[in-house]
Amino acid sequence: MQITSAETVQLKIPFYDPGTGGGLFPGSWTARDFVLLRLETETGLTAWGEGFSYFCAASVKAMLDQAILPNLIGRDGSDIAGILASLSHQCHIIGRYGVTMFALSAVDIALHDLNAKAAGASLAEYLGGAKRTDLPAYASLIRYGDSDMAAKVASDAAAEGFGMIKLHEIDLDHVAAVRGVIGDLPLTDDINCNWTAQQTRDWAARMRDIYLLWLEEPTFPPEDYAQMATLRRDTGIPIAAGENLCTRYQFAEIIRAGGADYVQPSLTKIGGVAETMATHALAREAGIKVAHHAPYFGPGLLATMQVLAAVEEEGWLEWLYVQRDADLFADM
Repeated sequence: MQITSAETVQLKIPFYDPGTGGGLFPGSWTARDFVLLRLETETGLTAWGEGFSYFCAASVKAMLDQAILPNLIGRDGSDIAGILASLSHQCHIIGRYGVTMFALSAVDIALHDLNAKAAGASLAEYLGGAKRTDLPAYASLIRYGDSDMAAKVASDAAAEGFGMIKLHEIDLDHVAAVRGVIGDLPLTDDINCNWTAQQTRDWAARMRDIYLLWLEEPTFPPEDYAQMATLRRDTGIPIAAGENLCTRYQFAEIIRAGGADYVQPSLTKIGGVAETMATHALAREAGIKVAHHAPYFGPGLLATMQVLAAVEEEGWLEWLYVQRDADLFADM
């Protein structure tokens, strides 16, 4: 199954949301950036992958076009592990983090798509068998910085049938307002590293009253696993982390350090399907829960769904709760 063609596609899908995501990213977040990878074999099979691209799409595309795809043409597409190992080794001087792993994630996802198609199976079946056909989804909201707006959007999402709400609010008044309108529905909050460790401790009692299923990445930097382990112990609040980690090795470190109750692999960041499945195995062995990070619209979201269908443990699917101007798939 020789790979005869590999090309990248950079695109952007605007979305509407009453908030702008201000403070979440280097700029206001009003569109979803994509870098897609399309592979084709000598038999005419085509497959697609996606690399994480928020505010860095041009860099991810350049990484694929200049450093990775020239070493992919002509390879046997059935050798997923061999291809990823050699590409990763060839690129290690650039760093096995960030843009490098975003690009390699696209390759891994596309190769898994290719092999599942060649086997005439879904990805979940290819990974060992689909264990479920339905996935619970939670609505992942943008940061609003306004109690009324956050409560309104959360209430709308709950009315649509989402079984959990994730906020990105850094003011507990806004979080409390949402709790007041959604009742007992599970609620989480992603701080995106905006608090200090002392603020997190100071606000722990109030967070316990609000009742968060998990508190996500409260402090900076996200790779300070010891700090998160201390916060877990001091606050008694479940901590979720991992969307900014790459490869199974970083996840092994955070698990070893006791830095999270929930680890959060992101398929388009971690290195793709294989690294995600390996992380599931590490978490399973350690008795740690997995909560995928997946605010995507493209192949990364579909691959996440397939992994969630294939793994032993049940998990929530993250759904970015915005009004998209377009979809890549007709049925989404």
